[in-house]
Amino acid sequence: MARFEVLEAGIGSSAQADVLFELGMMYATGRDCDVDLVAAHKWLNIAAIKGSDRAATMRAELAQTMSKMDIARALREAREWMTVH
Repeated sequence: MARFEVLEAGIGSSAQADVLFELGMMYATGRDCDVDLVAAHKWLNIAAIKGSDRAATMRAELAQTMSKMDIARALREAREWMTVH
């Protein structure tokens, strides 16, 4: 799993949201990795929580192609990540 030291470096929430949005798009499109819709939804969800309107829009579009079980897993993983970070 990708680890971003920049998120712990005290950068602004807007910059964090942009990085997380790009990570979500990377997994959604398979850019430099395998397509993983659960991971994509997770990172887009976290980016949306951090204030990215683009991420919220993409997350909603992505959710339309996912099963309820996969969405639930992505939401659980996002919650777990937010709890730790």
